[in-house]
Amino acid sequence: MTIADRWLLPDGMDEVLPPQAARMEELRRGLLDLYHRWGYDQVMPPPVEFLDSLLTGTGTDLELQTFKLTDQLTGRMMGVSADVTPQVARMDAHSLHRQGPVRLCYCTNVLRATADQHQGGRSPVQVGLELFGHAGLEADLEVLRLALESLSAAGADEMHLALGHIGIYRSLVQAAALEPAQERALFEALELKSPGEVAARVAESVEDPALAEMFLALVHLHGGPEVLEQARAAFAEAPAPVGAALDQLRELCAGVAADYPGVTLYFDLAELRGYQYHTGMMFAAYVPGYGQALAKGGRYDDTGRVFGRARPATGFSMDLKLLASLAVEEPPCDGIWAPAEEDTALAEVVTRLRQDGERVIQALPGQRTGPAEHRCNRRLVRLGEDWQVSPLA
Repeated sequence: MTIADRWLLPDGMDEVLPPQAARMEELRRGLLDLYHRWGYDQVMPPPVEFLDSLLTGTGTDLELQTFKLTDQLTGRMMGVSADVTPQVARMDAHSLHRQGPVRLCYCTNVLRATADQHQGGRSPVQVGLELFGHAGLEADLEVLRLALESLSAAGADEMHLALGHIGIYRSLVQAAALEPAQERALFEALELKSPGEVAARVAESVEDPALAEMFLALVHLHGGPEVLEQARAAFAEAPAPVGAALDQLRELCAGVAADYPGVTLYFDLAELRGYQYHTGMMFAAYVPGYGQALAKGGRYDDTGRVFGRARPATGFSMDLKLLASLAVEEPPCDGIWAPAEEDTALAEVVTRLRQDGERVIQALPGQRTGPAEHRCNRRLVRLGEDWQVSPLA
């Protein structure tokens, strides 16, 4: 191993240096303050948990992303958190025992064995929120609003919101009484967005001609709000839950359009991301220039059932690293430079300024760099027996 190789980071891992670290911390504080103003309480999940609770209700995708290790105290398998949402669901169901709606938010590091194709690398700083205990559309709309508010706070000027509803596909599958293997084959074809593959799988598995036409229509139902009208016609004879899902999407569309008229709305009724996890509406928010969603979420009811308390739930998550890159800027030049002198009066002034919230950098003996290199726009100068803050000439 060469010296250069010794300092290489594993694929998908990255370090955060100035000024990005300062930007991330500023944004973290701003987002948590935003969520606090909306009534969300912050929680701090542990970095590792036993696998049987960590992977509850999340499906195989998260299991593949989870680093696993053996607990030396119990011999049980543990996992490093790859997604905070299941942990927060456990907190609501098992630890808090609160009645009524519960709003929780978080910002913490997670670690993934494989990169998440939808949201970046292997070591994101996950920030987000979850709303438990309310199954109504109002909760979903609140979550959507906060996702858009979060992107706006991070510096996004142009936003695109993609909406779907897992209940449409799930209801059609139930009505068609597909076998597990048939459903899996159709699911994979829809994920590929291939009309030919979908048609082949439908011909093999769906006997009812009306339902077959509905499955075939799914792959074409994507675009602007007009898609909802097209879907209403295509699913006129569909089971009642399909119509209810379309009504929900219509109301969410109206709510977002009224509050955020500048946001571009997109609908994809064949979007099946998180099929084993989501139970209702799901969304992804995009910003031009980024090839992946900066915020994603949706409804995932009853995740807490395994902990003895099934609850409605909806929420979203983001990667703080990606968010911080929306508005890359140097930290402000706003510091006070103090000379490298042993002086009691100087030390007292430096201490007082720091207590007042000022950023004071005191030079070290022999230091060659000066105020400009350390982002200082003022300096302490001696005036008689006193030290005064003076603009940097």
